[in-house]
Amino acid sequence: MYVGRIMHTDLVTVSPDTTMTKAKDIIDKKRIHHLLVVNDKKDLIGLVSDRDLKQSWASSATALSIHELNYLLAQLTVEMIMTKKIITISPGTTIERAALIMQENRINALPVTEAEKLVGIITTNDVMKVLLRAIGFGEGSTRFAVLVEDRIGVVAEVSKLLKEQKINIRSLVTWPEENHPGIYQLVIRVAAQDGEIAVSVLKDGGFNVLTEYVQDITSYLPKT
Repeated sequence: MYVGRIMHTDLVTVSPDTTMTKAKDIIDKKRIHHLLVVNDKKDLIGLVSDRDLKQSWASSATALSIHELNYLLAQLTVEMIMTKKIITISPGTTIERAALIMQENRINALPVTEAEKLVGIITTNDVMKVLLRAIGFGEGSTRFAVLVEDRIGVVAEVSKLLKEQKINIRSLVTWPEENHPGIYQLVIRVAAQDGEIAVSVLKDGGFNVLTEYVQDITSYLPKT
């Protein structure tokens, strides 16, 4: 999945001279968390989050009357608080790469540019939605994990056992066991009505299956 498939293209932009009061009104009205700041040429020059506004709002309120506060906020602009060092990505960036960039830089949104022009924005909420859909969560399914060695053909073996019982795999995610090098969890989802049969078939086929949290998985590790 690529960023271009899920990015928001109905962009809400403001000019750098937009007041903080106006910016807050826009964020509240549009129910968004970020405002893109562009210049007269529509070039991206900054990013303002609802958190930036709240923090500036709180710091400005110290020892001021309501009248003084409203006057001050009417003078302050987004240019004074916006983030100017912006990390951008292209529409061809993968979702997982975008997620990594956001995690490493501790940010919640990435503007998307193409040929140096602003074309979209993606947020952590968008990435989370893709992840939940990818793992089939919330679709009336049963989840279990199969502990396997990292070797060629193991996914095919698991799939074959389920195929023989006409059980469809709705999603499959691999997860490396950090404390057990060379061991992976195959996190699988099948239709809810097929869950018990799937687990039983895999166990009969010699695989160790986890259907609930286990603190010590040593006894579930595949025998080498």
